[in-house]
Amino acid sequence: MRRINRYTGALILAAAIVAPASVVVEARAQEAGVQVRVYDRDHRDYHNWDDREDRAYRRYLEVQHRNYREYNRQHYRVQRHYWNWRHSHPDRD
Repeated sequence: MRRINRYTGALILAAAIVAPASVVVEARAQEAGVQVRVYDRDHRDYHNWDDREDRAYRRYLEVQHRNYREYNRQHYRVQRHYWNWRHSHPDRD
């Protein structure tokens, strides 16, 4: 009887150790798909910053004759001007 209790206790202990590890692995898989969302205050909407948005941002910089600088490092006035430009120049897909 003691042998059964010992095996049962070991099995429960092993399950208690393995269960959190499987949850952590699952959480890491979700982190890989994290999207960057940017809020446009003037138009009161969100934009996903992906490859398409990056191409539009680079096109905006060309039109404005500006050198490339990361969006999140731009002055807030330039960011606001970009979103105004972006709403008047939608994608042509």
